[in-house]
This record gives sequence, structure tokens and C-alpha cells, in this order.
Amino acid sequence: MGSRDIGPIVPLKGGISGAMIFRVDASRRSFVLRLEPDRVAVEHRRRGFACMEAASAVGVAPRVYFADPMDGIAVMDFIDAKPITSYLGGRAGLAGALGALIGRLRATEPFPTMLGGGEDIVAALLQTLTMSGLFAPGLLDRHHDALARIRSAVLWTPSALVSNHNDLNPRNLLFDGARLWLVDWELAARNDHLFDLAVVTIEIADTPDLEAALLSSALGRAPDAALLARLRIMRLLARLFYGCIALDAVKAGRLERETGLDALSPGQFHAMAVQRLLAPDEIGYSFGKMSLAAFLDGCSARDFGDTLALAGLAG
Repeated sequence: MGSRDIGPIVPLKGGISGAMIFRVDASRRSFVLRLEPDRVAVEHRRRGFACMEAASAVGVAPRVYFADPMDGIAVMDFIDAKPITSYLGGRAGLAGALGALIGRLRATEPFPTMLGGGEDIVAALLQTLTMSGLFAPGLLDRHHDALARIRSAVLWTPSALVSNHNDLNPRNLLFDGARLWLVDWELAARNDHLFDLAVVTIEIADTPDLEAALLSSALGRAPDAALLARLRIMRLLARLFYGCIALDAVKAGRLERETGLDALSPGQFHAMAVQRLLAPDEIGYSFGKMSLAAFLDGCSARDFGDTLALAGLAG
């Protein structure tokens, strides 16, 4: 292939990982070139690339042509994405199709673990955040206590974990006009079998009807009360997971230790983000604090104890 076959190289918008992403046109086709930042450890690149290639092999992620975790370089098909709002069948059709995609991912050989062993991912991330010095001593004690209460009812069982994308928000979901694709696999790893589904119910399948369509498609059966309770608990754990991930990513830029837990509500954060009222360097920090607060709010709900007891009965 000569140099005349190469078209312009166009930067694409990336996520909070810091990866540089480009569209490259060559031989009348379009590809994505992804360059991981040096700050991402090789073992994390290796896990993320392995998950991406496994997902590509079962048609969940775009085709991968090259992936070198040592140098942090990957090349894959470019997806000419259409607005998700144009998905045939509307939001219910989208929820069902996404459930089917998650179901296909769950059935693959289990992904590598995020931390290299059977550690409770959320507990390990919370401990890392606690030890980072970003928060004053004792400020995250309520989060540790709430997580311990959850784990007493909903155990972390390494042998039961399945392949998860772990960041299945609308920004990582592409619609090519005919079908859906999942992209950005840097957080992918083994996790609870309801984790991806719980994440989807935060922004996409955010009504009871959409939630039911999502779960029925993914699991092949209608959800019962125990499963819905477990899903609610997983949604809270997803909040804590995201809070720890986001704050760990921005902690180096914080000069003062945090002495309070005041935060925007999810609705307030979304509104301010859409209206671009948050400075670029404040988005990750505000999102992280919002997520930590949302976790505590959910664990403080009046019916939380009943939900937790019912969740413990779910498979």
C-alpha cells in the first residue's frame, strides 16, 4: 500500500483515559488508531486489549487488526456512528438489543481479572482511594461500612464472575445504522453477572419497562423480585466503582485534601455537564464526588435493608 492510499488522519474525541484516538482512511476504508498514554501500566493495557480482542471475536466490538499492549497501540475498524436516538424500535428496541449484546459478552470465556486475582474490585478501589490522601482521615468510613454491609448479603464470589465491559455508558455505545457496537475496553474485566446491566439502567434503560426489556433480552427470562433487588444493589456498587475510578484519575491535580462530601446530585451533574457549566478540569472530580454521594444516598434509603435482604436470595 503506497502513501497515496493514505487519507487524512483525523483526531477523534477520547474519554477520560487520556488515550489519543484517530480516524485513518486507507485503501477506501476507515480505521481507528488508538494510542494509550504512558501512565497506563502495561498490565492494564494487556488486560484491556485482551478483552477488546475477545469481544471483537464474538462481534461485540469492532474488528481488531492489531493490538500491542507493550507499545499501547491498537488498530480497529472505524464505525460511522449514527445517533442512538435513531435506533429502530426506539428506546425499547435499543434496550432489548443492548441486552442481547451484553448476553453475548457474558457467554464468552471469562475476561482477565482487573487486579490480577480474585480481589473484590470495588473494595480494592475504595481502599486505594482511601489511602491516596485525597480525603481527610475517616471521611470515607461510611462508604466502607456500607460496602461491608452489602457484602454480608451479596457475596463477592470470584468463581461466579463473567466478562463485563464495566463502562457501558452511552459514550461507549455506537450504532452504525443497523446494529450496536461496544468500544473503549480499558475498564473491561471479570465482574458480577449483573454489573454491566446495572450500569445500563443508570442512563439508558432508566424506566421499569426499559429495565425489564434489557434484562429479559440479556438473561432469557423475565426478572423476578429478587433479581431486581440485586440489580438495584449492583447499581449502587457501580456508583461507588465509578466514583473511585474517576477520583483516582484526577487526584494528582488536587492540591488540597478534601474535608467534605458535599456533591451535586446525579440530576444536577447531568444538567450542568449538558450545559457545559463545569470546567473541563472539574468534570471528572465533580463526577467522582457525585458518584460517592449517590452510593451513600442509596444505602441510606428507607427500604435499603429490605432490598439488601431480597438481593441476597438472587442467583
